[in-house]
This record gives sequence, C-alpha cells and structure tokens, in this order.
Amino acid sequence: MNHLQPKTSHWADVYAAKVVREKGDKDLYTCASGITPSGTVHIGNFREIISVELVVRALREIGKKVRFIYSWDDYDVFRKVPKNMPQQEMLQAHLRWPITLVPDPYGIEESYARHHEVAVERILPVVGIHPEYLYQAQRYRSSLYAEQIKRALQKREEIRRILNAHRTEPLAPDWWPISVFCGGCNRDTTDVLSWDGEYGVEYSCSSCSKHETVDLRTTGLVKLLWRVDWPMRWAYEKVDFEPAGKDHHTEGGSFDTASQIVREVYDWEAPVSFQYDFISIKGRGGKISSSSGEVISLEDVLAVYTPEVTRYLFAGTRPNTEFAISFDLDVIKIYEDYDRCERIAFGEEPVDEKRREKERRIYELSQVGEVPTQMPYQVPFRHLCNLLQITGGDIEKTLDMLPDMKPEDKDRMRVRARCAWTWITTFAPEDFRFSLRRPEEGPIPLSAESKRAVQVFRALLEERMGASAGTALDEKTLAEEIYRICTESGVDPKQFFLDMYRILIGKDRGPRLAGFILTIGKDRVLPLLSGY
Repeated sequence: MNHLQPKTSHWADVYAAKVVREKGDKDLYTCASGITPSGTVHIGNFREIISVELVVRALREIGKKVRFIYSWDDYDVFRKVPKNMPQQEMLQAHLRWPITLVPDPYGIEESYARHHEVAVERILPVVGIHPEYLYQAQRYRSSLYAEQIKRALQKREEIRRILNAHRTEPLAPDWWPISVFCGGCNRDTTDVLSWDGEYGVEYSCSSCSKHETVDLRTTGLVKLLWRVDWPMRWAYEKVDFEPAGKDHHTEGGSFDTASQIVREVYDWEAPVSFQYDFISIKGRGGKISSSSGEVISLEDVLAVYTPEVTRYLFAGTRPNTEFAISFDLDVIKIYEDYDRCERIAFGEEPVDEKRREKERRIYELSQVGEVPTQMPYQVPFRHLCNLLQITGGDIEKTLDMLPDMKPEDKDRMRVRARCAWTWITTFAPEDFRFSLRRPEEGPIPLSAESKRAVQVFRALLEERMGASAGTALDEKTLAEEIYRICTESGVDPKQFFLDMYRILIGKDRGPRLAGFILTIGKDRVLPLLSGY
C-alpha cells in the first residue's frame, strides 16, 4: 500500500495523493473528463474540466506522468433544440439524429457538435487547460469499440441484473445494452431484433421502415447505452480519476452502476472520483442547462473575470460546494478576495502559517502559467473602475494614471482593465456608473451659500492641488479641508457633497469625494468648477 501524503491540505493535492494511494505507483495515470456538446458548453460543465485539471496539475507537481483526456460525447442523440440556437426549424428536423450529423446552424463548422466543441477548444488555453481531446463519434463510426460492444452483448444478462438492482421497474425482456442509428434515416428510432452471438446485429426502424443486419466490425451505427458506454471507456482508456456531477453520484446512480459494470463486464476498477455540485448565476436560481439554452459560458465569465480570477473561483472552492458566479456588485468583492489571497501568498498580510499555506496553494493553482516569484503590481478593482470611467473607458490612458507600474505589469493590468470596463458597461448597477460632465454643459443651479463654498473649494484646489510636497493635498487633508470649508460657509456637508457630485458627474452620489477629486486631477476638475 502506498502511503503518499498530500503535498498540502488543498483538495486537489488530497485527491492526487488518493489516486496514487488507491491506484498504486504507475508509469502513467489517466485523468478523464467529458461532456455531450448538445448546446452551448456552460460554466457548470467547466467545473468538471477544471476540477480534473487541478488534480492533474497536483499529480504532475509530485513528479507523476499524467494523460489528461477530454471526451466529446458527440455520438449522443440530439434530443432537444436549445432556445438560444438559430434555425430552430432545421434543427427540429434533425431531432433523434446523432449530434455529429446535425448541421451547424451557423453554417461555419462541419456539424452542430463541432460548433460547440470548437468554442471550448479555442478558449480553454486562455485559462491554462490543455487536454487531449477524444471524439466519440469518430471512434464509434470507425468500429473501434466492436469488441467492447460484443462483450456487452455477451454479458447482457449480468448488465441487466446490475441495472435492475437499482430500478423500481425491471428492464423489459427485450432490453439490449445498445442502441442503433438507422442506416436509412440516421435516427435512433430503431428496435434491436436479434444478435447472432458474434458481430451481427439485426434492427428495424419505425421512422423509415428500414430493416437490416449490420456487422459490428464494419458499421458505425451501433452504440452502447450511456450506463454501459461510460464504464466501457474507463476500461478502454484505463482511467484512474474522473469526477462527476452529484446527479451521477446519487445512490444507485450511473456512477454506482458503472462501477459494478466495469468490474464484472470489463475487468477494470472504477476510477477515483468525487461529486461536484452545481453552479448558479447570481440573481438566477436553478441549474444551468445546455439543452434549454439558459446558459452562461466560460467566454461570458472571462469577459468579466481575468483568467486567474476565474481559476481562483474554482480552486478556492471545494468541488462539492454549490456556489454562484456573480455579475453584480459581488464582482468587486471577488477581485478583492483574489488580491488578498495574492498578498497573503507573498507574505504581504500577517496571517498564521496554516492560513498562509492554504492561500498560497489556492494562489498557485489559480495561475495560468508560471507562478510569479515576486509580488505582482496591484490596483483595487473598484479604483480601477473609477479610473476607467474618468477616462471614458480609454484603457491606455487609465494605465498611464497608475503610479509606479512596471512595463512587465502592463499586459496583466490591461486584461483586468478590459474585464472591468465590460463589467461597468454591461453589468454594473446604474448608481455605480458615472461619466464626467463636460465644461460646455454649463454650471448647475446652486444656492448662494453653496456657490460661495464651491468658489472657496476651487481656490483651494488651484493653490494646493499638485503643489510642492509641503503644501500638497492628500486624501485625508482634502477631506478635512472640505469639512472646514462647509463649516466656514455655513453649508451642510451633505449638501456640499450632493452639489459636487452633480457638478462633476451629474448624479447625487459617487465615489468618495476627496480621493475622487485627486484621481480626476486638477486639469479635469477646475474647468468644471470655473462656472461658479
């Protein structure tokens, strides 16, 4: 028995050690993931692939050689047309076909399945994920699994017994562990009539009345049913680790039956596994579904979260914990949490050693490429949002406003700024958004007292904003000066803040005033105050 201890207490390291412990010391470990490309591949599907990738990374870091496979189950049946797809009528006409033969409704890729596969294959490298892709349609249609299908037919009664043990209604006497796509109309509307004990399978089709016998060694029409197909592939690929959603891990669910089938039919042991929970989108309940079209894709998430922060969402959460991906004000908190994790990892915040080790490991697993060896440049997400709104979304001007940033930090900050601007313009609440008024829009009506207070404030800024070190204004000093001016002018501070926000951004509220004015800068503020 191998007593390998986990590298850290992080769940990816714990499962990496478990794989080695349970599967023994091997030259090569195979870790698997997969999905049916029945519609847009959503962020819930991504949870499985990144969960596998994190364990793969943990195995490689302890010196193990790993094969990381991702199966496209593109020989599955096209059962339902998602609402978010074009050409609904054309797609309806192809229901019950294998999705690899359904045309791409966008007219770009060779099939409906390939359209969804390409979308994922292009974007996974952005988050540092590089699996070996296996295309099940290709494999079935080339008769690669002829012997495995024959084996399932030979063991038909054993498989029936295993499945019946977990069913309330026993399988029908004419049940077979296979389905057949019709050679005439491509649909799975077929009945298996007989098997000759070797490679011959006889079927008939209720859609087009075709009736023929096919040879498993030369046909691509026969496919194992899901509950048999999954364990067959564990044995075929020698899979050591594969997680699954909690629906598969329920008692008597597909993982339980697959574990028995793989042992009794295919002479292999089930992989080490865990169940991962579902993901919701903040503000929307329920499970995300590819077939319904109610989805948020990885691409949607990467529009708002940088690749590292996207990985952090998953690396920092145990797989069996349900969580929501937020597009509301929580986005600010998630960026703050990531930045704090980074500071703790580099010893920039005082925490106990156990917490530092935990955060350091989450941080390492959140990185797309090499883990930085020096503390990266940080700018708070909220502040970055304010700067972007001051420059009207000009990312280069915004980066130029950041002090002490080294050239090597710019690319990373550019990505963060792009995400911040997308969030501001697409998802941020209305009261978070602002844009600076233009001087030509003219002054707003003010009471005499308020006008005097603004005049005094303008004189202060003219004299001391950007002055020499001894008299220059910092945020604390400017805030104190604002209250002094209000007292001396007889203006309620609340009224002064209201007036200033209306002058600067045409709204009743905005970012903290003193810091905001210093950020905007003398050249932008004074023209807006000159009409008073």
